[in-house]
Amino acid sequence: MDYLNDHSTAQRKSISNSAKFLIAATGGVGIGLTVVCASFVAPAFRRICLPYVPATNEQVRNVLNFLPKNSQSKLLDIGSGDGRIVVAAAKNGINADGVELNPWLVWYSRLSALRQGVHNKTHFYRRDLWKYSVAPYEYVVIFGVEQMMQDLETKLIAESSINAKIIACRFPLPNLQPQRIIDEGVNTVWFYDLDKAKSANEKI
Repeated sequence: MDYLNDHSTAQRKSISNSAKFLIAATGGVGIGLTVVCASFVAPAFRRICLPYVPATNEQVRNVLNFLPKNSQSKLLDIGSGDGRIVVAAAKNGINADGVELNPWLVWYSRLSALRQGVHNKTHFYRRDLWKYSVAPYEYVVIFGVEQMMQDLETKLIAESSINAKIIACRFPLPNLQPQRIIDEGVNTVWFYDLDKAKSANEKI
């Protein structure tokens, strides 16, 4: 009888320990998912939301059409997401940087650049794009949303060098005149030579 009682007690303890382990594991997974998901949801609570939407292969190709190959120029991708534009530009021989607020996407981008052999030509920074200077860059790529394009245009005009080239995807800059357009619906890309665009705008 004592053996049965001891065996029953041991079973209860085993079940109790297993339940505690499952609860702890579930809680840990839940916390982990919350932390990761929060990085993707947080932009929605900012004044201007810039959600993570990966560039299509067509958009990447269209951006590359406006970039020189094997150039010493520096490129910046604003809101670089998973880094595919930066990596593609680096494969074309351009020194390319990405600015992204989501830390998980920054780390993913760095690993992607390492895996594809262009880590020495790329840098990814976890920064607020509004506080990051675009002054050192000859090329700036923007995958923005309509609500932010006016503020981005103001920032680019104020900070960019006189020979800067701007490549806007999904939405154009609202006031500057593009020098070239690749018109492909959602994959449309607008190319601005900032000095020429400003001069054309002043004549209007």
